[in-house]
Amino acid sequence: MKVLKRLKSFKIASLAATLLLSLGAHAAHPNLVITTDDVKLMRQAISSHENGKFALAYDTLKAQVDEQMAQPITVPVPKDGGGGYTHEQHKKNYQLMYSAGVIYQLSQDEKYANYVRDMLLEYAELYPTLGLHPKRKMNSQNPGKFFWQSLNEAMWLVYTIQAYDLIHDSLSDENKKVIEDDLLRPVSLFTSVGQPSTFNKVHNHGTWATAGVGMAGYVLDEPEWVEKSLYDLKKSGKGGFVKQLEMLFSPQGYYNEGPYYQRFALLPFVTFAKAIENNEPQRKIFDYRDGILLKAIDTTIQLSYNGLFFPINDAIKSKGIDTIELVQGVTAAYGLTNDAGYLDIAKYQDQVVLTGDGLKVAQALDNKKETPYIFKSVAFGDGNDGKQGALVVMRTEVGGDQALLFKPAAQGLGHGHFDKLTWQFYDHGNEIVSDYGAARFLNVEAKYGGRYLPENETYAKHTVAHNTVVVDETSHFNANVEVGNNNHPTLNFFETNEFGTVASGEISTAYKGVELERTLALVNLAELESTVALDVFDVDANKAHQFDLPLHYKGQLIDTNFGLLANTNQLKALGESNGYQHLWLKGQATPEKGLAKVTWLNDNGRFYTQTSLVNGDESFLFTQIGANDPHFNLRNENGFVRRVEKQKQHTFVSVLEPHGEYNPSKEYTLEAVSRVSDLKYSTQGDVVLVELNVKDTPYLVAINKSQSSAKNNFTFQNKAFTLNGRLGVYALKNTQE
Repeated sequence: MKVLKRLKSFKIASLAATLLLSLGAHAAHPNLVITTDDVKLMRQAISSHENGKFALAYDTLKAQVDEQMAQPITVPVPKDGGGGYTHEQHKKNYQLMYSAGVIYQLSQDEKYANYVRDMLLEYAELYPTLGLHPKRKMNSQNPGKFFWQSLNEAMWLVYTIQAYDLIHDSLSDENKKVIEDDLLRPVSLFTSVGQPSTFNKVHNHGTWATAGVGMAGYVLDEPEWVEKSLYDLKKSGKGGFVKQLEMLFSPQGYYNEGPYYQRFALLPFVTFAKAIENNEPQRKIFDYRDGILLKAIDTTIQLSYNGLFFPINDAIKSKGIDTIELVQGVTAAYGLTNDAGYLDIAKYQDQVVLTGDGLKVAQALDNKKETPYIFKSVAFGDGNDGKQGALVVMRTEVGGDQALLFKPAAQGLGHGHFDKLTWQFYDHGNEIVSDYGAARFLNVEAKYGGRYLPENETYAKHTVAHNTVVVDETSHFNANVEVGNNNHPTLNFFETNEFGTVASGEISTAYKGVELERTLALVNLAELESTVALDVFDVDANKAHQFDLPLHYKGQLIDTNFGLLANTNQLKALGESNGYQHLWLKGQATPEKGLAKVTWLNDNGRFYTQTSLVNGDESFLFTQIGANDPHFNLRNENGFVRRVEKQKQHTFVSVLEPHGEYNPSKEYTLEAVSRVSDLKYSTQGDVVLVELNVKDTPYLVAINKSQSSAKNNFTFQNKAFTLNGRLGVYALKNTQE
């Protein structure tokens, strides 16, 4: 009911706004993200504060634009896929047109407006001659004309309509008619009515399309375009920008496709929202869904470590919080809230955008108003209702700046991977327990046209490419995206307290007749000023299966405490399908009952040991990615798989321990050997008990898995304990009755 009421009130405001626009009230230009009032303040800042960050950013951009404008205008006939010459040239063109338009507004020098005008006229001459792009995917529903897919076409429109808006008032009526009738209107119509399946889609492609067409509606005085961008082509509310805000974000601002695509989608969301706010403030777009866009900006920042986004789903690992999308988002967030924590992120980004909000950020940084931005341990609910599992971030500063990412989250649409209950671990700035991300060389045309590689479907998305249980060498949901989207894990609980952070999730639909439940904790060992990651993975099936639990690590294998039979003369693939065909089997072992240790050295100079509790029936299979890869598309990363066969139930118990230091420049090594000497596991009612001896200090870790987080009593070594909340850590030698 609340959603319906919000939508109804939003549509009333929408109707009023449409009536105002249709009465012929033509807005002054520019009127999108940058307004005429912004321009006045920005010009004043440039002229009166020569040494400020804003003036410096202006001078830097102006110099870049001047250098690019010295080259002839090039508007090539499209022929290349992603990353190819014509693809990249059209990207450069829309970015240059936008930048030159901004410099025109701030400098009032007609040469910048004339340059944008001349390029737009060349585009207006070219566009009517174009058919669908020659490199488009055959039978695709979303081909472009300038680009191989309509997503890039929409991105072109988002930037180009702003460029046109910025130079609009400098143009003759004749030029306006040519540019609008032969270019901007046809592109807008192609992006909307010409691509209905994309335009109406609740997906990041739809967000870019509705943003571009909606902003074109404001600039070209087409209020119907704005309405259709907000509510879909039939104005039904089943699609469009408002539906995207409703469906793609959880109430906490988590985007269903994951942080990489949250970052990507953020720019059109924020850009179009700013245009709506500036043209129709009565819509109160930034208040919609309890300020969902501001929450989304903040959540995007939180979903990063050491400046890079957590690489789940189809992610490229090099993307981080200094990308232009989040620079724009942080700028808008500060402009709306004056929250000095955002200035800390803006300082890290070290980029000032030339907008009204950008001026506010620059002046605040000049006056050193930033305060530390706090990264937190948070469980971000997934799905538009926040109840479709969660993406859990655990952080600690005990023993180093560490983060653990736990993923009892939803599928993530077509960009999602079959990786329910997987995890990743980060320490001292580096990825330690890794996720492959996407198999793709973005915009490298020589590698499959810059598109996703075939191995994205044959390896990267499959369960064995992640750090979670695989049953019978078959991926979750049998690798069916539709089934995956219709099923999701449950977050049983999440809590952070003085002892660390703990979370538990489960799913019973990844495999028929199999229940998977995982509990992960980032545990503070205060006495040792250290932290360990505890992992308890329960598998319960109605018949016997093979259970595999992979762990993919970054670094060089240093040691195992068990004999390892290495395949030194000939390698074979671990399996035949579901990603197994891409893993070389490099060695194998069956450790005796007790503790099985695997130690590796990361590039950050620290050692990491996974200590596993084994019963003597687990095989350890050491792997390297790269089998059945004739074009060398995959990265050759290492891992190992814990395997048990012909079992109905099994509990995988392990602890990951950072330790020591290797310093090659000063030629010393400290604590290269694991300090964990004992690991035991038991349960007492709803309480999980893990005995852990680290550096001759015995600990008891207690986790309350009951439905309630209230007090839970248990006994250990004939002593009574009371567990308050979900996680308790007891240094046993200091424990008193």
